Amino acid sequence: MSLRSFTLRGPAVAAAAAAICGSVLVAAPASAASGNIDHVEPDGDKLQMVVSLSDVSDGDSVDLETVTVSFDGEPVAAEAQSLSEAGAELRRTTVLAMDVSKSMEGDKFEEAKAAAEAFLDEVPEDVFVGLVTFADDVEVAHEPTKDMDSVRSVLDSLELAPKTRLYDGLLGAVDAIGQDGARNIIVLSDGRDTSDTRLEDVTAAVEESGVNVDVVALAQGKDDETLLQELATAGDGQVVSADDPAALRDVFEAEAQLLAQQVLVTVTPPADVSGQDGTLSVTLQVDGMPTTDEAFVALPQSEPDVGGGELGTTLESVDPGIMIPQGYMYAGMGAVTLAVIVILFLALGGPREKKQSSLDRRIEAYTRSGAKKLAAAKTETDSSSVAQQAVAVAESVLDGQKGLEVALVKRMEAAGLALKPAEWLLIHFGFALGFGVLSLLLGGGNLLFMLIGLFLGVVLPWLFLMIKRKRRVKAFNNQLADTLQLMAGSLSAGLSLAQSVDTVVREGTDPMAGEFRRALVETRLGIEIEEALTGVAERMQSVDFEWVVMAIRIQREVGGNLSELLNKVAETIREREYLQRQVQTLSAEGRLSVWILGGLPPGFMAYLALANPTYLQPMYTSPLGWVMLTVMGVLLTAGIFWMKKVVKVDV
Repeated sequence: MSLRSFTLRGPAVAAAAAAICGSVLVAAPASAASGNIDHVEPDGDKLQMVVSLSDVSDGDSVDLETVTVSFDGEPVAAEAQSLSEAGAELRRTTVLAMDVSKSMEGDKFEEAKAAAEAFLDEVPEDVFVGLVTFADDVEVAHEPTKDMDSVRSVLDSLELAPKTRLYDGLLGAVDAIGQDGARNIIVLSDGRDTSDTRLEDVTAAVEESGVNVDVVALAQGKDDETLLQELATAGDGQVVSADDPAALRDVFEAEAQLLAQQVLVTVTPPADVSGQDGTLSVTLQVDGMPTTDEAFVALPQSEPDVGGGELGTTLESVDPGIMIPQGYMYAGMGAVTLAVIVILFLALGGPREKKQSSLDRRIEAYTRSGAKKLAAAKTETDSSSVAQQAVAVAESVLDGQKGLEVALVKRMEAAGLALKPAEWLLIHFGFALGFGVLSLLLGGGNLLFMLIGLFLGVVLPWLFLMIKRKRRVKAFNNQLADTLQLMAGSLSAGLSLAQSVDTVVREGTDPMAGEFRRALVETRLGIEIEEALTGVAERMQSVDFEWVVMAIRIQREVGGNLSELLNKVAETIREREYLQRQVQTLSAEGRLSVWILGGLPPGFMAYLALANPTYLQPMYTSPLGWVMLTVMGVLLTAGIFWMKKVVKVDV
């Protein structure tokens, strides 16, 4: 279990530096040492804390055996050791961010380098030290390392440059210091930032990183120190003013001494408080005087004991069910996909042959290549018998279900599909079977996934047929007014009704031209033109076209000007379409509300299922959740139905 580590920084550095520089902020006895919790991080089921001790005199000693720790007032087990002697148990990193702008030229730059070298001389051996410089550019002069000689060589080679990109320099130091262990950045600058980086972005990045930031302001005004104070506050540190460049050495030595006096306290929380948040208090004895600091921490979660002891429990093995190897799953998915493609390919009649002229076919029968093609055609006929047999089985199923066959014929004719009912049934069965097997494989052998896949495999083809039919009917109704006007013009020019229908076939577009072509063919086979047009109205379920056919019947029985009649009907249809568009526009807000209010609950539930499935798990794993889902589904369905009735206006 991972636990968020955080950093707490007190005024230890400022107090130590001020004491050495001779500008003590608060007068205190020499023996009044203070301790500050600088860093907290989990270590398995334990908690490690870095406590910095300041104002410790040379003759004073720290009694690590007397460390006491309490959590919300209750004592907890803990042990303390000097970080300098703790070895590599906790990584400590310090990055020096130095201003190398032209304003540092002269004694200030030399004193700054001398102060940094003094820091390298005093810093404990286990501390990683890095160097970042900033002027017109930000450069990581040296990555954090324990090799102080290498850092000194880089420090000696530094050169000055124009501008002062202070904020970018601090961001570069945050990136260079890493994310492990106790981290501290010491910023040295004598000028205001000259970059376009916003102070708010820098402070936010420092707070998010959890790095300690102490700022050494060298000979700056009060306004500049106010800006630097915001940077230090974001890093739980302090701004130390050094008006005299010679005082820099003392400031950096104080920082190094503070690192040398850090203590590592390891807390072992009891099981009854593990994983809880609370106030942790640490007390250390410095020369017989207690020093205490507190921090709000989150204790790490202790690992449960599942061993064979008295408190241990034996976990029962659970049958995982059918487990399909991943390789087999992908192979099965490929096989199912290939099978579906083959079924669709065979059901649609296989490959289409290139058409040949009758003369070529007659001549080819007497050539050698023609004989080979006849033999290949015979073989192909034998192989295609599989598809024919499958279609024959589907036709035998439909023979006992005449109502189903009639319904399929009507739906496919309205959708404009050139398939037989048996072929559609075969494709539908293959799609449902393939979708079910694919869902079974994707679900890792879970039968519930297979049932859901079979359900979708049955429903989706019908949904496709319904959508295609609705689109075709809508296109037919949109073309009706223009078609009637074209027929009226043909009749006015002296053509008969059948010839006007043929004009629509030749000059119109689908689906109108296709339906009229079928009506014209039926007329040539002996069916009256009124009956053929009535069939078009039934297939397209068009009330407007039924009125047109009725008007044609009346005109043929009693006489009259059919052209004028068709123009009047076309004009009426256009006016109704205009009124329908107005109603659609005025009711758009209500219809959009139906989609939004109806789709928001299931959409947000789907988002939670992907983003945080454990949060949603009680909804479908507990009886109360099932009841809530059922009630939600009923109320949502009723609300959608009611809102659709409210916004629906028939014209």
